[in-house]
Amino acid sequence: MGNIVTVGPHECCIVSGGCCGTQGKSYVIGGWAWAWWCVSQVDKISLRVMTLTPSISSVETKEGVAVTCSGVAQVCVMKDPQMLEFAAEQFVGKSQAQLEEIILQTIEGHFRAILGTMTVEEIYSDREGFAKNVRAIAGPDVSKMGIRIISFVIQNITDNVEYLKSLGVKRAAEVKRDAEIGVANSSAISGSKTAEAERERMEAKYACDALVAENKRSYELKQAEYTQEVNMKKAEAELAYELQAAKEQQSIKDEKMQIEVVERRKQIDIEEQEVLRREKELYCQKRAPAEAESQKVGILAEAQKSKTLAIATADAVATKALGAAEAFQIEALGKAEAQQMSQKAAAYNQYGDAAIMSLILESLPKIAAEVASPMNKIDDIVMVSGNDGSMSSEVTRLLAELPPSVQALTGLDITKALEQIPGVQKA
Repeated sequence: MGNIVTVGPHECCIVSGGCCGTQGKSYVIGGWAWAWWCVSQVDKISLRVMTLTPSISSVETKEGVAVTCSGVAQVCVMKDPQMLEFAAEQFVGKSQAQLEEIILQTIEGHFRAILGTMTVEEIYSDREGFAKNVRAIAGPDVSKMGIRIISFVIQNITDNVEYLKSLGVKRAAEVKRDAEIGVANSSAISGSKTAEAERERMEAKYACDALVAENKRSYELKQAEYTQEVNMKKAEAELAYELQAAKEQQSIKDEKMQIEVVERRKQIDIEEQEVLRREKELYCQKRAPAEAESQKVGILAEAQKSKTLAIATADAVATKALGAAEAFQIEALGKAEAQQMSQKAAAYNQYGDAAIMSLILESLPKIAAEVASPMNKIDDIVMVSGNDGSMSSEVTRLLAELPPSVQALTGLDITKALEQIPGVQKA
């Protein structure tokens, strides 16, 4: 069993031990991780930006002037997996205050070392360069701890011997002197520039007057040319008007002729339509009834043909159905008789000669009836015998010849079959 550990985007969760093995660790940023009870260790490191204020006091510069400097640094833990591993090795188990103190001490150490290699003038005049040096030298060291310096700026520089103030006074005097020299030079240059400007103004005025006179002359010439051109255009316009009027008159005549042509064409079309109308009228009065009668006769003949064909088809279907029914009946009777014969054959096969004997005995009356049926038409019977001619002797002889005849016809010995019947004794 275990727990689910969640972290926001500003934290990194480190899960070690458990299923991670002796060397493995799991780093999760802005998500969740599973931690086993008793065998997993869960630690968290903040990824938020940390604001540090490194400050060093009474540090001698390159020229031996003791100064006090302070700055502002923005640092944070890097999200790269290797850098997170460095940060975890260095800071897991430490509080946020301890982490900030370690980074602050590292930055202040490099701050102090760089300050000893520069003059006061270099520090004061090039603060950005000083801050870049601190970031460039301190950056690799803090990156070994998984920390990145986002920004570093110098905030304040002071000294106890008023060295910076003296530099300011000197610089102020230099600036004041340069300003007075600049004012004098500006006054001299201003007078010269004023005279030069006045000369240029007069030259420009005269040039403008000459240009105005030239433009006036050009204007008057252009105006005369425009007037002549306007008169010419007026004359051309009057001639063009007369020519256009003549063209319009000719166009009107052409249009009138076209209208007459169109009217004549319309009249021809009307006459053609009248001819077509009369043809259609004659068609409707004479030809259409004849065609209708012809179509009527054709339709009636086709209907009679369809009727005859339908009747013949129905008769054929009925005949076919009747034949199919009779065939089915005959087939059913044949199947029934075949089944009966099969059952009889099975019974005969089961009971042997006794069954066959029973069948023969059942058939003998029918055979006798069929044999005797022709005798119904005989009026008198004359018995001819070579012996004494008695009826009894002839009947006895016929009965004695019956078993061999039956055996010859059926292959069954009636005498033996009768002997096998229980209760029958041999004579």
